[in-house]
Amino acid sequence: MTPPAPAAFLPACVGRPAELPWMPSASPGKAAKLLHFLPGDAGFVELLRMAPGVRMPLHRHAGEVHAWNLAGSRVLCTGETIGPGEYVYEPPGNTDWWQAVGDEPLVVFVVVMGEVAFLGEDGEVLSRVSAATLRREWEAFLLQQGEAAAALSPAAPD
Repeated sequence: MTPPAPAAFLPACVGRPAELPWMPSASPGKAAKLLHFLPGDAGFVELLRMAPGVRMPLHRHAGEVHAWNLAGSRVLCTGETIGPGEYVYEPPGNTDWWQAVGDEPLVVFVVVMGEVAFLGEDGEVLSRVSAATLRREWEAFLLQQGEAAAALSPAAPD
């Protein structure tokens, strides 16, 4: 017996990451694909790619972070090496840095809640990144790539 159909079906596939271009960062060797922006600037979901040797600078997260290594490895500021298939949870307020290591590019699936503050050596805030700032940067990048790429941008949440 077939269960009754709900009033509306949600799409099973809301994005096609393989079709998205990698948006280069201001930091050489670092790029991202923005997959989803959470409502109310609550956070974002991305694929992050970094070349071996590239370092994620000192930063503090306002909210929690979930990061799953898909390829490559990274060394955390604690000295732990995180390889393919491994997962890292960072609680709200966590301050850290890490570096891509090994012979292949690092690719990490990341869910970031809240804002990220990038810090200087004395702990001063050098810059801030949020879902809203990333959305503007991502949409501008896709428009530069052409109409087909712009159509791949996640829809604005309600």
